[in-house]
Formats: sequence, structure tokens, C-alpha cells
Amino acid sequence: MTARLLIVGGGMAGTIVANGLARRLSHELRSGDVNVTVLGTSNDHMYQPGFLYVPFGRVRSQELKRQERSILDRRINFVIDPATHIDVDANRVVAQSGKSYGYDYLVIATGSRLVPEQIPGLTEGAYHCYDLEGARKLRGAIDAFEGGRIVINVNAPHKCPVAPLEITLMLDEHLRDRGLEGKFDITYTYPIGRLHSLEPVAEWAVPEFDRRGIKYQTFFNTKEVDVAKKVVHSEEGDSFEYDLLITIPPHRGAQVIEDSGLGAGGWIPTNPRTLLREGSDNVFVIGDTTNIPISKAGSTAHFQADTVVENLTMMVQEGRWSREYDGKVFCFIETGLSRGTYIWFNYKTPPRPTPPTQMVHWFKLAYNRMYWLSACGLL
Repeated sequence: MTARLLIVGGGMAGTIVANGLARRLSHELRSGDVNVTVLGTSNDHMYQPGFLYVPFGRVRSQELKRQERSILDRRINFVIDPATHIDVDANRVVAQSGKSYGYDYLVIATGSRLVPEQIPGLTEGAYHCYDLEGARKLRGAIDAFEGGRIVINVNAPHKCPVAPLEITLMLDEHLRDRGLEGKFDITYTYPIGRLHSLEPVAEWAVPEFDRRGIKYQTFFNTKEVDVAKKVVHSEEGDSFEYDLLITIPPHRGAQVIEDSGLGAGGWIPTNPRTLLREGSDNVFVIGDTTNIPISKAGSTAHFQADTVVENLTMMVQEGRWSREYDGKVFCFIETGLSRGTYIWFNYKTPPRPTPPTQMVHWFKLAYNRMYWLSACGLL
């Protein structure tokens, strides 16, 4: 019988898994022993890390989008039919069209979504760069800014965990380059007792902020934004007036995950080593969708996708397991407009940021250009 491999989600993780399976299971696809289907929500594939550069005019919007069908291997069945219910007991996924998709192996890569509406006033009072529309609006606000108080307000949970530091450091340099030095101040808020969830990154960020005169407030869990008075308030009783409020909005998992009862907040309980849904032996969960307490980042999704491809290939071809995921994550960190650093870590090795260099910045820009090769499974 034909082995049915179903991937729910056509973002980075789902696309890399699909193309990896097409490459590794080429013979089985040709013989009809395997069928691979991607169930997507749109034919647009966005390179989301590129949103960071839009507010500073460092990337054109059209560079960040391609057609999903053009990225996927032609042997992959790609269907635009958003999943509305995932039934892991019956091994089927029901989609918006009403059609039911059965599977032998399922990969859930449904990502995360922005939910700024959870905090009163945040949608109306703040800008962000976590989607293309938001990044474009933020660019307009930065272009119009001539001085005053800036608050960069970080909420949790959120994906791309180093992005709040990047937007802060890049904005500081951008405004200085515009001749506004001495005419603005930046305050950065974070919901726990340090500047980043990863302690070594937080320890690195403190002297960077101090050197540039960037203020910060920890234990700031946003309660509400008073849009009329331009004040952001915290649950802890602190507040900051602002002229420009930039937020990292809170995130939740995909609606279909909550509707299917697969995980609180849209995050699915996932074995951190096997990437199998807890309680399942044929349902893999990768990328932002997992509840694994590591960074929800593009590289996380990529390394997890590689692991799933290896294991699915071996299970189809030989009926056995291949390897486990070791928690590997790699993140570039822009420390301005021309310098950068990076971190890598796994379950055993903590991150250790290196001194920023121009070379690392160029490496990140090069990777931005090569992303499409990565999505196609060529890197």
C-alpha cells in the first residue's frame, strides 16, 4: 500500500520537510509507494526574518515573497485548503473545503500567529515588524519620527527571540545616522528579570545597551496601552510615556491547534528528542508549533525539519528510527546596521555571543539571499 505522508503547514518547516522527503524518497515517489501532500493556507511563501530590514529601507518587500508552488518539488501534492480540525485518533485532517485528508504519518508545522488584541490598546497604539504590513507601517512611523521618547515593549511568548534586541540596536544606529543623536531616548521593556530569556544573551546585551545609553525595565508585563495619553502600563504597576511605541506582540499557536484540542495556547506537547507529539507514534511536530522551551526561530525549524526528514525516510524505507534532535539552534544577531554577532546552542551547550563584527553582518545578509535555496532543500 502507498504510505501517505501529510504535512500541515507550508511555511519554512513544512516546505523543508516536503522537499527533503522528495529528495530522500525519490524512488518511492516514482514507484507510487509513497505520497507526500502539503496542506497550506496560501500560495504565498514569506521570508519572515526579512521583515526586520523593511523599517530601515534595507530590503524591498518583493524580495521576501515567492509562490509556494514554485519552491516545492514538483512531485509534492500541494493543496491550498486550510486545516480546520486535526483528528490524531482517526489519522485524518479536515480542511476548510470539508474534505478529509487521511495519513499514515503526519507532520504538523502550523507556526504561530500574532495576538496583540490580547492587550488592550496594543493594536491601536503600537507598531511592530512581525508581518509585512506591520513592517511597512513601522517604516512610515520611523521615517516621520523627529525626536522624542521611544518605548520598545517586548511581550511573551514570541518567535524570533533575538529580534527585540536587533530592532532596538538597529533603530538606535539608524536614528543617529539621521542626525537625531541627543533628540531621542529608547526604553526597552522585558517581561522577566533580565533583558533576554537566555541568560548569556541577556548578560551580553546589558553592556551593549549601557554603552549606547539605552534604558531598560525588566519585569514589565504589559497590562494595557492608553492610546489617548500615549502611556503603556504594566501589570507590576510601572508605566512609560511614549512618542513612538514599538511592540513585540504576544503570539499564540495556530487556531486549528486550539480548536482540535491538541495544546493550550496552540502549542502542542512534543517530545524534545523525537519531535513526536506526546502520546503519538506517527505525528511529528516542528517549528513554532511545539511547546519545547527553546527558541521559536527559523533555524530551530530548519534543524528540526532535517531530523524529521531523516526519521521519516528511515521509517518508510527500513521501518526503524534514525536519530534524535539535539536542540540545535543558530541565530545571527544584528547589533546595528553594519555589524553583527551570532549564537548557537543545543540542549547541552549554552549560547555564547561573540564580539560583533562586520563580517558576521555580511554573513547574515548572504543567508537572507540564500534562504530560497534552503527552502528548496538545497542547503
